[in-house]
Amino acid sequence: MGMRLGPVIATPLIDMHNFSMQLFAFGLNHQTAPVSIREKVAFHVENLNQALQDLVGRRPVKEAAILSTCNRTEIYCNTREPEDALEWLADYHRLPIPDIQPYLYTLPQEEAVKHAFRVASGLDSMVLGEAQILGQMKQAVKTAEEAGTLGTLLHKLFQRTFSVAKEVRTTTEIGASSVSMAAAAVRLAERIFPSISEQRVLFIGAGEMIELCASHFAAKHPKAITVANRTLERANLLAHRYRGHAITLNQLPDYLAAHDIVVTCTASPLPIVGKGLMERVVKARKHSPMFMVDIAVPRDVEPEVGELDDVFLYTVDDLAHVVKEGVGNRQAAAEEAETIIENRVADFMHWMEIRSAVPTIRAIHDHAERYRRHELERAQRLLATGKDPREVVEQMSRALSNKFVHIPSHALNHLTGEERAQLEAWLKRLYNVHPE
Repeated sequence: MGMRLGPVIATPLIDMHNFSMQLFAFGLNHQTAPVSIREKVAFHVENLNQALQDLVGRRPVKEAAILSTCNRTEIYCNTREPEDALEWLADYHRLPIPDIQPYLYTLPQEEAVKHAFRVASGLDSMVLGEAQILGQMKQAVKTAEEAGTLGTLLHKLFQRTFSVAKEVRTTTEIGASSVSMAAAAVRLAERIFPSISEQRVLFIGAGEMIELCASHFAAKHPKAITVANRTLERANLLAHRYRGHAITLNQLPDYLAAHDIVVTCTASPLPIVGKGLMERVVKARKHSPMFMVDIAVPRDVEPEVGELDDVFLYTVDDLAHVVKEGVGNRQAAAEEAETIIENRVADFMHWMEIRSAVPTIRAIHDHAERYRRHELERAQRLLATGKDPREVVEQMSRALSNKFVHIPSHALNHLTGEERAQLEAWLKRLYNVHPE
């Protein structure tokens, strides 16, 4: 994957003048950190805009985009000082750097490009080839655009990233036979209960992941479906689709015990189902088994709930073993995708090399423009005094010619040895001259 563990970590475009592009990405994911660590550095959607502006407000970070999902938190930025971005991440979440440093991967320049391409193509997901991450990445870019932290470099990176992801998904079978997180939750439930059609299912939250889970569980025709959400209106929309019942989160204590299966995924920064509540639920259910899947990061259910008898609690990490089923069928497609990505990374790095020369080219143009304006003003003054126009034009052209050749000629005359030979060779190539 090209990762290195260690320290360190459209749209209003930022002015990139006089700033060389330094692409850097860092973060942690389901492969490098358990959910207990990932939830500590997760960003809530309502705070992302402010977080981005705070990060970019601290020079020398010029651009930034944050991708935060249940499986990963990653920051893509344009900065000469990666350590500054790492310090910001730790400060923002009020964590000592040593607490997260062992779990971080750091990806400079080419490695960052390759990683972005792989993530969007589903090659770095818990579910190989899953498509949901692409939508999450697009939303992260949209948020960065709205925050005004997406500049020339990141805008181009993500534009290419989405193009590569589309190419991978249309030319390979990377998404074939994929077992989704939602499908994995159903499979786990079927290991606890002989038939889901005899169970009552409660969904806590009404976001995209809950919608996916609801569709998979509904296909098994459970006895009843209930949707609990902070806003009753959104809960009603989802519940109505599956002929279910809607409640608010405040009503959870009164309804939990009536359900056999609970799937939760909210954006709450703190657990909404605690051990004390679940002890009362278990007692009310007379120790009838209860299956719970907590897909949220940070977690919605206190980890201690899993210690209770008759409660089968699974987190997003516990689903990993199930989602790996069928991965063998997609390995050949993954190899094809890796080849596509390698080629597209090379293309993007070539673009970056070209862009890095822009300040130099601009400076040369500015230098030449100053010559031109100086000689033009001088010629205009001579013409105003009645000088022969042909003579003035001749003088101006000769002066411009002398000034343009003065710098390379001066350099050649003052260098010696290998440096002089190298410069002479480059000048011959630049001016396409072949002296006898």
